[in-house]
Amino acid sequence: MINSFMKRDENNLAIYWPDYAEALKQSGIANVPEVGTHPHHIKNFFIEQNIFPAKWLNRVFSVGGIKWDAQLLLIQAYKHVDIMKDEIYVSARQIGAKLATIIYEDDHCLVALKPVGMSVHGSFKGEINTLDVAVAKYMLESEDPIEIRHIHRLDDDTSGPVLYAKHDLAQQRLDEAMRLKQIDRLYIAIVEGVMLKDKGTINAPLGKNRHNSKARMVTPSGEHAITHYEVLRRFARHTEVKFELETGRTHQIRVHSSYIGHPIAGDALYGAATELRKTQALHGQYLLFPHPISQQQIKVEAPLPRWFVQLVEQIEKS
Repeated sequence: MINSFMKRDENNLAIYWPDYAEALKQSGIANVPEVGTHPHHIKNFFIEQNIFPAKWLNRVFSVGGIKWDAQLLLIQAYKHVDIMKDEIYVSARQIGAKLATIIYEDDHCLVALKPVGMSVHGSFKGEINTLDVAVAKYMLESEDPIEIRHIHRLDDDTSGPVLYAKHDLAQQRLDEAMRLKQIDRLYIAIVEGVMLKDKGTINAPLGKNRHNSKARMVTPSGEHAITHYEVLRRFARHTEVKFELETGRTHQIRVHSSYIGHPIAGDALYGAATELRKTQALHGQYLLFPHPISQQQIKVEAPLPRWFVQLVEQIEKS
């Protein structure tokens, strides 16, 4: 309910209290605080009613981040950064930094489209070819250089949508949604060979490969890992497959598909040929997540990249 009463106001989440208080009373909540009530009591009320997480509210209150502006209750949430000092924004200002393609955005979160060959975050200081930097450049061009954080990652050579939080509350709730497996990621891939079963589930634990530090492998001592798959199209020597992750282990789809005898086309690390493609033919197609404020289910579709369409056309002709 609070989502419809809460808007962004510079660095704050702003709630027009008279309307919100009336809605709370209409829903049967008693002892709703009045305009001007001390922030300490407002904080306690929010915690008692489970409207906001206690950990987040206590931190915001401790720095004086809950205050009144006439009839507006302002809760500090957004962090503007010094673009001359913040490492990611410094990189975003460099010549050659790419601009992120944004496929969903609101006041609380955004979804950026990661291309093949780009990592989500940097492995060394000053790296500019990362999605974090590309998103920061987008925020710069939007004249809104706030601190943003990715919620999940994709392999460097996997394309698809990546979810970002725009403030701490959104990050905390989306991180929790990840832990509770409430964020679904659906992928589409071209695998080698013709899969006989229309759909199935791969339940095989994954761990480090002691023979190759860059790879993972199925091993009894590994972490629990479950992948669901469904055949979309069959070709003469390949199959187009939809994958859905129940767990999110490193290289999970790549290892599991190889484990059942159908490595992803182009994925040399896990036994595939590279004549048609030099990197894995794997694309994140859909991202489904509960909105961090409204809790409504958000579905974001990432369009098929040109390389995927061209690969299918090439396979159909072969």
